[in-house]
Amino acid sequence: MLGKILLVLMIAVAVGLSVWQRIMLLKKRNVLDQVPDAPISSFMSEALAQLVGVAGGIYLSLIMLISFLELEIPHRITVAGLSMQPLAFLALALAVLQPIIKQLLVRIRKGNW
Repeated sequence: MLGKILLVLMIAVAVGLSVWQRIMLLKKRNVLDQVPDAPISSFMSEALAQLVGVAGGIYLSLIMLISFLELEIPHRITVAGLSMQPLAFLALALAVLQPIIKQLLVRIRKGNW
């Protein structure tokens, strides 16, 4: 039980860190458009939309790859008591890790590690 709680906590921290990294990137790029009559968006909503979009793109690519290679994968997996599709979990995990790994690589290249 404690292991499940720790796993869910680690996943939540990773998602939070990923969203925070995306917010920082969006702030640096200053992509907020202030158009009248448009819904007001925030860096948080932009970061979450970007996270879902990236995860969706990865998911579709994985589906095409699995279909092309005709691989057999389980229909559902259970992680910390949550049942989900394995490709959806992998896509979300990769989308969450992408900005974190990118930031680490930038720091390593600059020598700020």
